[in-house]
Amino acid sequence: MRMRKKKHGEERLLQCSEYLYTHEGEALKNPSLDVFGKELPVYLEIGAGKGGFAVGMKKQYPDTAYFAMERVTDCVVLAAERAKKENTEGLRFIIDTADNLTKIFAKGSVDAIFLNFSDPWSKKGYAKRRLTHARYLAVYMHLLKDGGKLCFKTDNVGLFDFSLEQLEEVGLTTAKLTRDLHASEWNEGNVVTEYEAAFSSQGVKINMLEVVKPEGFSLPVPDDLKADRVSYRPKTED
Repeated sequence: MRMRKKKHGEERLLQCSEYLYTHEGEALKNPSLDVFGKELPVYLEIGAGKGGFAVGMKKQYPDTAYFAMERVTDCVVLAAERAKKENTEGLRFIIDTADNLTKIFAKGSVDAIFLNFSDPWSKKGYAKRRLTHARYLAVYMHLLKDGGKLCFKTDNVGLFDFSLEQLEEVGLTTAKLTRDLHASEWNEGNVVTEYEAAFSSQGVKINMLEVVKPEGFSLPVPDDLKADRVSYRPKTED
């Protein structure tokens, strides 16, 4: 779905600049200390949309350093405005894509990664663009500390099945798994995204899985996803 371009987007984003993080230099070895000036668990959301989940997570887990990545600038305008309106501390939005993760965050620097309602890239030949493809799983395992977790939610059954296949392919197992999150034991404390609220109100079941990185586990990061690749230019619309 294409988002309508926001009027005065650049000016609005500038007014919320305290909620933005633009990376320069080497990858962050200690993102919490480097950006927020104190030691906290580092949470990373990929595909933040309008920021509802990010703001909700910071309310529920205030003692975290929370980074929310979103490729569409116009979405970040709304997300940053929401964060500012609700005076959400310890939160930074990054306008970029998962392709640049290793350029921004160093190996073993992240405690938890969240993927919510990612684009299923359903067209034939687009599987490698899915954020749960094995090539991205390698990146997440590179960024996560031992014992760190990867959490994924989606309404798309096909994407969920694909994700399970990819996890098995790389040798990872799920610590949590449900095809009906809101009716499961793991719904308590679940922070609902904007999409999730819309889908569940229509009776659509939400699939969820969580993976804990085993001690010493690693996967080779694909060459095109390593830190020395060409940078991505963010989009102003989807």
